[in-house]
Amino acid sequence: MTPGSPEDVPHGEPGASQAAPESSAVARDGELEGAIRAAAPKALALLVRRYGVFDQCEDAVQEALLGALTQWRANGVPEQPVGWLISVATRRLMDGWRRDNARRQREVTDFLRTPAQPDEDGVENTDDTLRLLVLCCHPSLTPASQIALTLRSVGGLTTAEVAAALLVGETTVAQRISRAKRLIKESGARFELPTGEEYDERLRAVLHVLYLIFNEGHTASAGDQLQRLDLAVEALRITRMLHEAAPRAGEVTGLLALMILTHARRDARTGPGGTLVPADRQDRTRWYADEIAEGTALVEAALSSGRVGPYQLEAAIAAVHSEADSVESTDWVQIAELYRILAEVDPGPMVTLGAAVAVAMTEGPDAGIAIVDGLADDRHLGDHHRRLSVLAHLYELAGRDAEAREQYTAALARTRNIAEQNYLRERIARLSR
Repeated sequence: MTPGSPEDVPHGEPGASQAAPESSAVARDGELEGAIRAAAPKALALLVRRYGVFDQCEDAVQEALLGALTQWRANGVPEQPVGWLISVATRRLMDGWRRDNARRQREVTDFLRTPAQPDEDGVENTDDTLRLLVLCCHPSLTPASQIALTLRSVGGLTTAEVAAALLVGETTVAQRISRAKRLIKESGARFELPTGEEYDERLRAVLHVLYLIFNEGHTASAGDQLQRLDLAVEALRITRMLHEAAPRAGEVTGLLALMILTHARRDARTGPGGTLVPADRQDRTRWYADEIAEGTALVEAALSSGRVGPYQLEAAIAAVHSEADSVESTDWVQIAELYRILAEVDPGPMVTLGAAVAVAMTEGPDAGIAIVDGLADDRHLGDHHRRLSVLAHLYELAGRDAEAREQYTAALARTRNIAEQNYLRERIARLSR
């Protein structure tokens, strides 16, 4: 998130498109990619639900996608791309089982004799999306593996695309995905939704993974670009799918609203050459008004859904920021109150950091500085560039330029994002004049 930008302080670490219609013309690459991205997760979800062997089903769908790339590009996207993938992937499964296990072949023979019927087979049953997300975020997996598997299996990205999105080597991603599938198999996980408290826990894990993916896209942890828009868009797309599967889940709606409202500011966050533009300098006419309206409506729906959770509260904070014409006209009193409630619901150092900015804007920068100073010994945030940047920003507001310059310098040494580094250097240079 942007250093020194009040509305960009997070509280944690950081809709599926419709299939293209039948066409006799050659499918354009954009249409082809969109159709594949929309169809692949649905096909995988149905196969896993039917057969339960995640790793084999995932491999079969990937093989089917290779055929789709060739045939759909040449002949156009079929009328039922999901059914096409299911038929081809199932034949791949049967071929493998025929070689390895004659008994397994007999179990699928009857199904193969019946033409694929996506609606009757539940392809459009959005519960499958939630089941697949829960499986990809299995507690036996590390967060890195959960993210990679989610992007691959639910997002429909290839291994190379996942590697590019996460800025790691393709071999590393392939190993993570392979290990994740093996662990899921060894754990005996089934393609079904848990109930009760376990459901709540698994859903929280799913939301956290999507939140991590989006935050990395919103502000990249490393590299020469402030934002990874491709990653943010992918997180948004998957979260829309999840919202379709669980429209009455308040925290799902809250997370989607938070993403939409945050993403609506993307064009204003960078200037020429990708330079970082802090919140108080952003041209808010470049914020996407239609997205802000959508996000705000979702916030209202989420807050009326019953018990209020942290993503709903974060989204409410983002909505208040989005309604203001400037930093000065922002309703900081309301934001401070929302942070107070958020601290009760989901306490943590990042919540405290966000609250400090709101307190500084309502009670004066020195009050905010005292709160941020209190986080100096936090083992996660004490030496983090985010805390140091916010502290420097508050020192600036207080007119304590020497101390602000010192904190900006300390933050500069701790961030790996080049756009953030350049911004911090600019602040240091300005305060040194």
